[in-house]
Amino acid sequence: MRRFIVAGNWKMNKTVEDAKTLAREVVDQVAGVENVDVVLCPTYTSLSAVNEVVKGTSVGLGGQNMHWEAEGAYTGEISPAMLLTTGCQYVILGHSERRTYFGETDATVNQRFRAAVAAGLTPIVCVGETLEERQSEVTEQVVRRQVSGAFESVESGDAGVSIVAYEPVWAIGTGLTATPEQAEEVHAIIRDELSKLYGEGLAGKIRIQYGGSVKPGNAADLFSQPNIDGGLIGGAALDAESFAGIVKAAG
Repeated sequence: MRRFIVAGNWKMNKTVEDAKTLAREVVDQVAGVENVDVVLCPTYTSLSAVNEVVKGTSVGLGGQNMHWEAEGAYTGEISPAMLLTTGCQYVILGHSERRTYFGETDATVNQRFRAAVAAGLTPIVCVGETLEERQSEVTEQVVRRQVSGAFESVESGDAGVSIVAYEPVWAIGTGLTATPEQAEEVHAIIRDELSKLYGEGLAGKIRIQYGGSVKPGNAADLFSQPNIDGGLIGGAALDAESFAGIVKAAG
């Protein structure tokens, strides 16, 4: 039985003080929820402050991105060790906004993936198709390519601790949501691709989140699907009550 995981991606929102306030509210509202891993992913500038709030609670901490090198002339980038020193246990990799706006590719996601697991971080690897790709009926090819590219040369032990997040690009921040059936169809494809890479046993243990305009009102239906193991939440994660409602739907 896979344990549900709900992570909040705060993106480029919240000052340090605002982040601390939101984190406190989330910790209070999800207290007592069992069988769900809860993760907050604030901006890098707020990681240490949020860590002070969630430390000793059931809520985990994650970064929104990281570079694959340990150090060097990479202006504006963050290394795995830097995330670890802020208290991070998780890191989001290959989010569609990183791919769209900052030129990330399957190859660079793979480099980040291998660096993350080598450092002891749990990667949340994002995959998903654009609206044009869905309309062109190439969703399966795109998602299989992204999964196989991200996991290339990743040993089974490292793959087993990772998390995949299916985020249809057309449903991020648009208010559009894949139906539970649409989401489940792609989650099943992802698990099948993982089975081809690592066998059904290990693929059956890897958690796959759904992300894309998840709200308290639709979370339970999404999470009831057999291959959906939680959510990577964007907009709704910026409101403690909404985020907690999604967490409770998973629990």
